[in-house]
Amino acid sequence: MKLASRTELLFSVKSFAAAMLSVYLSMRIGLPRPFWAMMTSYIVAAPFAGPTRSKGLYRAGGTVLGAIMVTFAVPQLVNSPELLSLVLALWIGACLYFSLLDRTPRSYMLMLAGYTAGLIAFPAVNQPEAVFDIALARVEEIVLGITCATLVHSLVLPQAYGPVLLARLDNAVKDAHAWIRDALNPAGDARSAGERRKLAGDITELRMMSVHLPFDTSCLRWTGKAVNALQERLAQSVPVVSAIEDRLGALRDIKARTVSERWDALLKDVTALIDAGPGAPLPAAGAALHGRIDALAPRVDRTLGWSGLIELNLAARLRRLIDICVDTRTLRAHIDSGMHGRLPDAVRNLPGVPVSALHQDRGMALLSAFAAVAATLTCCAFWILTGWPAGSAAPMMCAVLCCFFATQDDPVPFIKSFLTYTIYSIPASALYLLVLLPAVHGFETLVLVCAPLFLVLGVLLARSATFGRAMPFLFGVCGTLAMVDTHNADMVTFTNSMLSQVFGLTVAAVMTGMLRRVGAAWTARRLLKAGWRELSRLGSGERVVPLATFSARMVDRIGLLTPRLALAGNHEDLQAVDTLRDLRIGLNMTMLQEVRPRLGRGEAALRPLMAALSRHFARRPQVDAAAEAQLLDTLDNALRAVCAGPHDAAQCEALAALTGMRRDLFPQAAPWQPALYEIATDEEGR
Repeated sequence: MKLASRTELLFSVKSFAAAMLSVYLSMRIGLPRPFWAMMTSYIVAAPFAGPTRSKGLYRAGGTVLGAIMVTFAVPQLVNSPELLSLVLALWIGACLYFSLLDRTPRSYMLMLAGYTAGLIAFPAVNQPEAVFDIALARVEEIVLGITCATLVHSLVLPQAYGPVLLARLDNAVKDAHAWIRDALNPAGDARSAGERRKLAGDITELRMMSVHLPFDTSCLRWTGKAVNALQERLAQSVPVVSAIEDRLGALRDIKARTVSERWDALLKDVTALIDAGPGAPLPAAGAALHGRIDALAPRVDRTLGWSGLIELNLAARLRRLIDICVDTRTLRAHIDSGMHGRLPDAVRNLPGVPVSALHQDRGMALLSAFAAVAATLTCCAFWILTGWPAGSAAPMMCAVLCCFFATQDDPVPFIKSFLTYTIYSIPASALYLLVLLPAVHGFETLVLVCAPLFLVLGVLLARSATFGRAMPFLFGVCGTLAMVDTHNADMVTFTNSMLSQVFGLTVAAVMTGMLRRVGAAWTARRLLKAGWRELSRLGSGERVVPLATFSARMVDRIGLLTPRLALAGNHEDLQAVDTLRDLRIGLNMTMLQEVRPRLGRGEAALRPLMAALSRHFARRPQVDAAAEAQLLDTLDNALRAVCAGPHDAAQCEALAALTGMRRDLFPQAAPWQPALYEIATDEEGR
């Protein structure tokens, strides 16, 4: 094992100090379960102060909710163990379901409210008259452990979270700018779609990380609105840059060399805007580029050909890209100002996309909840039927593990690993419980006895590579030490308790494997279908959301999809999917829905198109050749109708959106042709 770094040592020492402080205070004020507080101080500890505070707050809230539920349920149902088991299992399942719908760290509160009820109620069924005291003791010890951990990690050499988040944000901006430079390169770029999708994953991860920002110790916490707005601009840039890259490729494909050369100088100047140094007058430069784009964009009339329409689409997306780049640089400058206490008032209240707008898989959440309920009830049934005195630990651990790993596609390997390291912890637990702690007669001796093991575990917890093994080991040891609090520190009780825990973990692995185990390919297909359903609803007008919300949700799905596509292997249906293309189509459909009311008579031609698009995505992944041909005809008719409409900004935006959809849906189709018959008739009439 490599030597501990300074940061790892600092985290370990602070975590141990917080744990010992919580034990000392518990003993001094006479709380009955000091080792609950010790375990809590380790569970909420994080290398940075912000996540430690937020996790502590959510854990306290979840503990209180679970304790309240138990206080009401156990006295009412204690004479009916089957019904009590059912109620507790359903509570755990319901809390898990709702926690899975919130993919931010806030979900910890609901998940904890679920299994906290099991942690309090299952061991207390034999003494229902004391359930209020046990629940109160748990709340007191948990809050004390959280308080100690928060104070130590916030006051003793605190590690600010803000600089880490800011560095990740800057890296995402840097990657986005690198993509833009490649996309605007006249020679094109050969990078894979997988590299493009990685940016989407980074944006989603940043969104999750920023939930901890209000709890941080650095000044970055005052700039939360600007940080969120910058993330949203990054999300909106993904379909825009992808569209520009595709349209420039389309112009090269149809060998419109003179057209491409006409845009080259502008593309270089857009790149120069991105690379401009601090202090450059970006808004003025952006406005100048807007004017040049307007001059280069072709004039709309009924003779405008396919190449001209692609140029029109390119112009619209370049305008949007310039706006996004100027906004991104401006917001980044505001964040710097905010770090020095000079954040403009207007930035403090920027509207943003709520985290709840991100992808939610209600079906998968329901399946996870059902698996947790079934596994918990299985343990309860075995416990009731056998009358095992120590059987309460089985449903308790089973519920905890079903909740812990419910976000994984396949939780079974994680549960097995937890089971393995729990078994590895048994000798250490026995040594402490049966040999060392009976010899301890003071707090100083307790610190000396605990220090060697817990300081090493603290270092391992600080490393992401060993966290998954160190946490179950620590969980096992701390859980065993709690037997001292209940005066059950003997060999028989210890053996029964460990067997019961191992049984519960085994049931969790088996039941999860039977009911909840899915592969990466299965989840990837589910994510794709969720995106297609959203596009279908967008076409039908059933669900029209703002552009920022749509971009955030679709980029989030791409971010979730990327690692699963890598794990899924060579599934032809998955490898053939172009998620960026779906994102571009959705962007164009959203824009089309926004400008429809301003198109006059051209709006009538959009109704059958949107209906056909809705049916197209509702059928995916199946493809109906006849319906596809009809969709292409409907799309071409819509283009002709809008071309013939009044010449204004709404017409240009609608044509750009229709062109983008035709290019994305039918990249191999023959170039669109204007209404030649009508043109010839008009010329004869003149």
